[in-house]
Amino acid sequence: MAATVMRSMLSVPGIRERFIEKARDAEADVLCFDLEDSVAWDDKPAARDLLCRVLPDFPKRGRQVFVRTNGYDTGLIEQELDAIAQPWLDGVSVSKIESARDVQRIDDYLTLLERARGLPDGQIKIAAWIENAHAVDNAYDICAASERLVGICVGGEDYAVSIGVRRTKGGAELELARRASVNAAHAAGIAPLDTPWTDIRDPEGYEDELRRMKEIGFQGKFCIHPDQLGPANRIFSPPADDVDWARRVVDAYQDGVERNLGAVALDGQMIDKPVLEQAENVLAWSEQIAAMESAG
Repeated sequence: MAATVMRSMLSVPGIRERFIEKARDAEADVLCFDLEDSVAWDDKPAARDLLCRVLPDFPKRGRQVFVRTNGYDTGLIEQELDAIAQPWLDGVSVSKIESARDVQRIDDYLTLLERARGLPDGQIKIAAWIENAHAVDNAYDICAASERLVGICVGGEDYAVSIGVRRTKGGAELELARRASVNAAHAAGIAPLDTPWTDIRDPEGYEDELRRMKEIGFQGKFCIHPDQLGPANRIFSPPADDVDWARRVVDAYQDGVERNLGAVALDGQMIDKPVLEQAENVLAWSEQIAAMESAG
């Protein structure tokens, strides 16, 4: 399971102080203050200054505070990291990562900043955006590039551009990117987050997509509206029935070991090691969520 609970990451425009204030009450696992897509080019310095003024006193209540930076292609990322690498920052969400080297460059620069400012080594985590065909090809190398990396986000719109198609509501064009990203993230032990659902007028479609993405292995969703947070948190949490099943599986397996039984069954299903590990994963994920929520 992922070391970091990121069922919901809410994008908050970094130039809109009113939206930043509203985020104080948002139930996101991660608040991601955006310096990229939601900020016009000429406004980027002002947005950076605003975040540095407002976020030091921002109430976390168990939530993580990330800032989404611009990519290397803009020439802005080092200025942004230099400004935001402060005690209040939990992580950076970095756009348009294409290779392990991109991640390592960010890691190296953050290490310099942390040491210069007396911050704990590795305090500032990284969530990388997988947004084009090159990144999908390099997905595992990206996911394994740094111990700072706690998650990856699939960027559906930019990925569609990179393969020469338009986005569709069904998302067939994203199937390869999604599955490759999920597999790479789990292989590296980090959290995969799905691309935003952009039709805020269709909450039923949104929840259907959340369920489908959970089934293929995603552990969270990048959200663009506060109303999307509750469903994401609920669907990416194990339901009570699953937790009860997991406890019964673990208990039955342990009982079988103590009684030296060659085979153990529960409700007619054989419990072998993979089934036990599935149950243990459910319990571990439930415990991580409970610990995070109690911290708030």
